[in-house]
Amino acid sequence: MAQGKRKARLMRSAAVTVFLVSASLSVPVLMQAEAQGYSLSQVSIEGNQRVDAATILQLAGIKQGAAISGAQLNDAYQGLQNSGLFEEIAIQPQGSRLLIRVKEYPMINVVSFEGNKRIKDDALGQVVQSKSRRAYSPAMAEADAASIAEGYRAQGRMAATVTPKIIRRSDNRVDLVFEITEGKAVEIERLGFVGNRAFSDRRLRQVLETKQAGLLRTFIRSDTLQPERLELDKQLLRDFYLSRGFVDFQVLNAAAEVSRERDGVFVTFTVQEGQSFNFGQITAVSEIEGLDAAEYEAALRVRTGGVYSPAVVENNIARLENLALQKGLTFVTIEPRVTRNERTRTLDIQFTLVRGQKVFVERIDIEGNTTTLDQVVRRQFRTVEGDPFNPREIRQSAERIRALGYFADARVEAEPGTSPDQVVVNVDVEEAPTGSLSFGASYGVSSGVGFNIGLTETNFLGRGQTVGVNVSTGTDNTSSSITFIEPAFLGRDLKFKFNAYYNETDNQNASYDTRMIGIVPAIEFPVSENGRLELRYFAKQSKLSNMTLAEDNNGDGDILDTDLEVNPDVDGSSPILFRDAAREGLFSSGVGATYSYDTRVTGLNPKGGVLLRFGLDYAGLGGDIESVALSALALAETKVWNEEVTLRAVFEGGALNMLNDENSRVTDRFFGNGKIRGFEPSGLGPRDLVTDDALGGNLFAAARFEADFPLGLPEEYGISGGLFADFGSVWSLNDTAGLNNVVDDDFHLRSSVGFSLFWTTPIGPLRFNFAKAMSKQDYDKEQVFDLTISTKF
Repeated sequence: MAQGKRKARLMRSAAVTVFLVSASLSVPVLMQAEAQGYSLSQVSIEGNQRVDAATILQLAGIKQGAAISGAQLNDAYQGLQNSGLFEEIAIQPQGSRLLIRVKEYPMINVVSFEGNKRIKDDALGQVVQSKSRRAYSPAMAEADAASIAEGYRAQGRMAATVTPKIIRRSDNRVDLVFEITEGKAVEIERLGFVGNRAFSDRRLRQVLETKQAGLLRTFIRSDTLQPERLELDKQLLRDFYLSRGFVDFQVLNAAAEVSRERDGVFVTFTVQEGQSFNFGQITAVSEIEGLDAAEYEAALRVRTGGVYSPAVVENNIARLENLALQKGLTFVTIEPRVTRNERTRTLDIQFTLVRGQKVFVERIDIEGNTTTLDQVVRRQFRTVEGDPFNPREIRQSAERIRALGYFADARVEAEPGTSPDQVVVNVDVEEAPTGSLSFGASYGVSSGVGFNIGLTETNFLGRGQTVGVNVSTGTDNTSSSITFIEPAFLGRDLKFKFNAYYNETDNQNASYDTRMIGIVPAIEFPVSENGRLELRYFAKQSKLSNMTLAEDNNGDGDILDTDLEVNPDVDGSSPILFRDAAREGLFSSGVGATYSYDTRVTGLNPKGGVLLRFGLDYAGLGGDIESVALSALALAETKVWNEEVTLRAVFEGGALNMLNDENSRVTDRFFGNGKIRGFEPSGLGPRDLVTDDALGGNLFAAARFEADFPLGLPEEYGISGGLFADFGSVWSLNDTAGLNNVVDDDFHLRSSVGFSLFWTTPIGPLRFNFAKAMSKQDYDKEQVFDLTISTKF
């Protein structure tokens, strides 16, 4: 009887041993737990080199001298297997002794990459988790291969394959090699639309973040297929149509079809536009007892008959809520109630004032900001702890945080607080690089080739401050500047700016050299929804040098040949310039202000906007010069013909008035450079007709009219055209005593017409201007062609 029991126990032990040994060589399966367990007096561990016995016992969940069942033995095996430390595992009960035999995964000697050209080893090394001097894990190596393939997929190389392989070395070490086949970039050959009638494919493609592959596809990275970008494109299309009154717009589908050769993708957006609606009747009503809605209705800024836009509705909701807060009314919510009029295609909006729920902001939690200080994020909220909770204000705060440009991603969510009447606002951000070191080149027909280097940090020390240093050189000029901006001076919506500059020119479009140095501290703050005011102090010093005395080169005894209006034989500089230079090192100190009104920043009119700017500068605070300078600019632009053509009108002017009977200096006067195309810099305006020196004027005015339009070329080439017509003049001098008093400072209207080519390239925007002066003076200097390029690399 006893012998039979011993035999049965031996058979059971053999069965368990066979199962566990076989499980170490293949995928383990669940074994049936037996009711009878094993009493173990000893646990032996063999094969471990780096992992100590206590750790193995802890991973297996086995204690010395404890009874263990067959199911627990299986759990012990699973625990060791899941640790990822062992390549082979065997658990063998031997009577009262349990033998655990393991073979550890080897150590990684080196991690290397083969076949990669587009992504360098250093970048790939940051992606993988497998590292040198760590234990090799097949699961981790496979995950690393998937991460590398994902990096290639983000570059549009859908066919990229990554295979991890090991090369065994001595002392239980391996080299981990990722064999990479990059494949070709799967480019977007065509972006198409189905169902669009109001806007052309060309116009809609301008809205999308995804771009078609073009001639410069080697440099352009936005022409590769990225599925996550298609979701952003869908939202951009929705925003585009909604802002133009298409309230029923839908993106039904966004399908990507790979070409037969698998080297290109055709993406098609299927849309349903619906009809465009305008604003109908606009009213405001109150459902709060004792609250009159008449004042609130008067505060609305919605034009009946205008194109419906959600942004306009949101802005007016904010306006009414702020009005309620100014009156000391809390928990007043504005509900826009919309009534559709299908026949007239209008939307009647009733802004209803209702009593909202009494919910307060318990706290605002910020996470993920490893560099940016909490206060930089918090000041984007108009709400603080203890204030009434306003979901709309929280959404707008999230938009302001994203607009900072400091974060790759920013999520703002509200969740219930510690009590039903409180919420917690969670802000989760992901830091992004904010510093840049730029090396650049520039070119202009008049200025020649120039180079610049700039260092800019837009989030200095995580405080949200901007610090920039820039140095640029040209054929005949050198300039340098230092800039500092504090966007929330004294913790308010008050921007403090400081700029210091040093500029030199060497006979650039003139017969003299200049040197100017100055500082300009300023503060800027909002004065209305679209208006801002800048107040500044300026201190500067300017110097003229290297003028040349006029000489008689034709030997007739007269400097001026009276038979000629302009004497080409006279070399030298105008006496006016000598008198300017005689006032060497004049110091100018004063204050100024600039008011700007810009509707383009609010998006109230998605087809265009208006910019107004007025400036006033007074010099005379302790300096050597006393003057008043005025400047004004008005710009209006809109899109027509299904937004294919942009029309733009710009009116600009300036006036310099010297006080105390002083004469203005050439360094302070206007030259109209760039104001009227078709003329060289300093090519028009008051001039000494004997020496041919441009003198600049105290007054200038210009009007520019432009039309930008497509040329019928594929828009991915980035080439478009434009027509322009410019009108204006520079005139008026205090000192007209030039050589033999032959100086023309009268008002003469100049005009020009021309054609422009715009080419957006990966190395920067190029603009080719072809202009013809229609009205000019004989002494004006024309410039038929002009090419400008500004690039960073």
